[in-house]
Amino acid sequence: MTPKKKISLMGLLITLGIVYGDIGTSPLYVMNAVIADAGHVSALSPDYIIGSISLIFWTLMLLTTIKYVILAMRADNNGEGGIFALYALVRKRGAWLAIPALIGGAALLADGTLTPAVTVTSAVEGLKNQTFGPFQFSGSQMVVLIITTVVLLALFLIQRFGTAKIGNAFGPVMLIWFTFLGVVGLMHIGGHWEILKALSPKYAVEILFSPVNKVGIFLLGSIFLATTGAEALYSDMGHVGKYNIYLTWPFVYVTLMLNYFGQGAWLITHYQDAAYAGVETINPFYEMLGSGLRPVAIVLATLAAIIASQALITGSYTLVHEAISLKFLPRMGITHPSTARSQIYIAGVNWFLCLVTLSVVWFFRTSKAMEAAYGLAITVTMLMTTLLLFEFLSLHGSRLRAGLIAGFFGGIESIFLLASLVKFMHGGYITLIIMLLILALMIVWFFGNKIRERYQDQSEYVQLNDYVDQLTALAKDDTIPLFTTNLVYLTKVKANYRLKRTVLYSILDKQPKRASVYWFVTMNETDKPYEMRYTVDMLHTRNVISVQLYLGFRCSQHVNVYMRQIVNDLMVAQAISPQKQRYTTVDKRIVGDFRFVIMRERAQGMPTETIPAWQRHLIGGRLWLQNVTTSPANWYGLAFSDVVEETVPLFIHQPREVYFTDHKIFNPRA
Repeated sequence: MTPKKKISLMGLLITLGIVYGDIGTSPLYVMNAVIADAGHVSALSPDYIIGSISLIFWTLMLLTTIKYVILAMRADNNGEGGIFALYALVRKRGAWLAIPALIGGAALLADGTLTPAVTVTSAVEGLKNQTFGPFQFSGSQMVVLIITTVVLLALFLIQRFGTAKIGNAFGPVMLIWFTFLGVVGLMHIGGHWEILKALSPKYAVEILFSPVNKVGIFLLGSIFLATTGAEALYSDMGHVGKYNIYLTWPFVYVTLMLNYFGQGAWLITHYQDAAYAGVETINPFYEMLGSGLRPVAIVLATLAAIIASQALITGSYTLVHEAISLKFLPRMGITHPSTARSQIYIAGVNWFLCLVTLSVVWFFRTSKAMEAAYGLAITVTMLMTTLLLFEFLSLHGSRLRAGLIAGFFGGIESIFLLASLVKFMHGGYITLIIMLLILALMIVWFFGNKIRERYQDQSEYVQLNDYVDQLTALAKDDTIPLFTTNLVYLTKVKANYRLKRTVLYSILDKQPKRASVYWFVTMNETDKPYEMRYTVDMLHTRNVISVQLYLGFRCSQHVNVYMRQIVNDLMVAQAISPQKQRYTTVDKRIVGDFRFVIMRERAQGMPTETIPAWQRHLIGGRLWLQNVTTSPANWYGLAFSDVVEETVPLFIHQPREVYFTDHKIFNPRA
């Protein structure tokens, strides 16, 4: 069970620091994208500005507030949120639900590679031509690129050391940032109170069809940038607790909108200034600040961008960890760089994100170009979340009501997706390519495993209880040297004691492995994130034992630790014989030695006549990924244990009879 997150001042501060980094930095770039859609600054008009801000207000109201904060956060999996936690809640409703979960997860990981690039570049661009005492920054974009690269590279480099202590400062910084956003926005609203007309949905609808809006419905592609952090908000629920989000979101929403209103009021005042004639885009966030406030804004914006990037990086680790536990992705090396329970580090994910993010920075070069590509894939994630949310709401109410709710939000998100498709030609294809690569990896791993198990079920399983007598006799056979006290096979024992033939072949046929106790351990992932329990079936013996371990999708897989405790428990219950060691450095040691056997399958032996070619490719791809990614020994925490890895064919066939045309035996014994 995950501990309940209590509401406290510290909890609220931590929530500000963890949850709102992405959505909280959106004022740095959303209005830039809106201005770019108009063509140039002088093409703006009060109607266009008010209508655009009305769209931002109602997008945050409908998608972020109602869909995610009010509805989706009800779908918590023992306190955990996010698309994979939601899938774990509803997957029993149908096998097809894996498809939206896979698509949504891949899109979320792919689009996340743009978040650090956009936020940090937008913040650092505020330094251009700024004077700090005797030092004046260059107006060159190359300087911006170099500073952005240094900041991002440093951020990725420190991940392996853990960021728990740094994270304690995130909350106060974000509190200052949101307060700053609200105050500077409020300072500019007074000049044009008509900007508050944006609170009416009438202006949001009118601007989509107004002649002053040259891009029509495609304006929504830029508006959507204001809510890209909504999915991250749902995913981070498990770190801070839903009630802390309920209490902090109104403050965040108000300060964000005050800043957008302030930017809009400033634009209404200055869009016809001669200084901006012919200028394609400006950043109203920085432009509306006086020279005294701008350095403060740049520092705060850069810190907020770093915090947003940090939240994205750690969120990606969590997302991948859940995907691995749900068998959506291959195993990867996971470490815990600090004592914080929820903090993990996945080196492969870290350096993948680093490479892609820095490539994005240098490919697009400006925040304006990045904004043109940003947000396309996340609309896909939101649609997939809506599909899964429909099934969740159906579980807790009428299917008609769930369909109406899901249809409403799905319709809005489909319009946003359609509007965002224009981004494909402006660089959105890059995130879609990344998404498709991740999705292909997930499909091969998930469906390759399903197909492999289906065909193996037909011919490669035997019943363990048919071999209990042989195993019991082998354990007592003093003519065979003792292989180990506890021989542990990490395999899957299904209903009716069915397990793979290769396991018993390894014990009995290759070279008989004599042990005091034979353990057949099945690792089961559960829908509850931190569940830890086990069941034991002694098979009416004292030395042939089937163990079913049930671990939540956020628990570690350190099977050696669990097995030592299980052996202790069974000794206390006198279910197995004592294993007192004659020679040991540990006082009163009662648990014997272990050997863990892991079977690594190869693709040889697939019957080509019964398995279609495309399914063979999926199975082969799955096995290849299994053998090139993290070894089972490392994944199960057995790096310092006695591990035997055996390579076996995917299918074991009975030996064929061979008929020779002739044979002779010379010098036979009498």
